[in-house]
Amino acid sequence: MHAPSSTDDPPALLPVVILAGGLATRLRPLTENIPKAMVEINGQPFISHQIALLASRGIRHVVVCAGYRGEMIRDFLGDGRRFKVRADVVFDGDRLLGTAGAIKKALPLLGEAFFALYGDSYLPCDYFAVQQAFFRSRKQSLMTVFHNEGQWDASNVEFADGRIARYEKGTNDARMKHIDYGLGVLSAAAFKTVPDNEPYDLAELYRGLLRQGQLAGYLVRDRFYEVGSFQGLEELQHKLTA
Repeated sequence: MHAPSSTDDPPALLPVVILAGGLATRLRPLTENIPKAMVEINGQPFISHQIALLASRGIRHVVVCAGYRGEMIRDFLGDGRRFKVRADVVFDGDRLLGTAGAIKKALPLLGEAFFALYGDSYLPCDYFAVQQAFFRSRKQSLMTVFHNEGQWDASNVEFADGRIARYEKGTNDARMKHIDYGLGVLSAAAFKTVPDNEPYDLAELYRGLLRQGQLAGYLVRDRFYEVGSFQGLEELQHKLTA
């Protein structure tokens, strides 16, 4: 695996896989008949804002892992050209595969390495800097983290001296002052232990990679936005209209 040339102008960025297969139960009744990615913000589906941000950062290929009502996402995106990207949609199939299981199915479209982005995340960070940190680490994966102190959501990462010491969701531990920002970089090799067409969670994969010494950490200073809750929707709408 090789880093893109530093002489590229604009810099060559890895593809992004967007995990958009969930049921979005916290947003009911908005999501009774549409996937979360299609919830409107300022008159446009959320995924259009998300991909516009990615394109503005230099991303040129987006692969969406879709589940619930995923055909609506496919029909809206088309081939992606109107968003200045190439867009592909991969469907879980008869059952939801979970975040890592869905990525495993999409690997043939993603190449040796790629960004992984949660489908409800709007992350105005420096994607090129994140990518460079991944290649410098020489590890199979990288998780971006944010110094959260429980402010926007429950902190779930113990991060010190530039390293992730522990990653656990649902743990109330004072040493966990950071949070999984919602953006990772992964190599295809990181998915060797993920079974084909079986449910598997990305958080579980990250924990396994951490135990193996194959998970790097990168501190992001731009706060994250999310549309997984009504409060998150309101905050993002305010940001996009400010």
